[in-house]
Amino acid sequence: MDNGGFRVTGDVELIDMEGNVFPAKPAFSLCRCGLSSNLPYCDASHKGKFNSVVRAPKPSEDK
Repeated sequence: MDNGGFRVTGDVELIDMEGNVFPAKPAFSLCRCGLSSNLPYCDASHKGKFNSVVRAPKPSEDK
C-alpha cells in the first residue's frame, strides 16, 4: 500500500531469518517503515511519517 505496509493475503507462511514461524493469518500487513511496535506487522505508526510508493514492473509482452 502506498505510504504504508505491504499487504499479504492467501495461504502464506511467514518465517523470520532464524526460522521462527509466525502464527498463520488469512491476511496481514507487514511493516515497511520500521516504526511499528508490533513488528513484523504494520500497526499504522507510519501515518504522516513515511513516504514510499513502490511498484513492481509490469511484465513486458513479447512481440
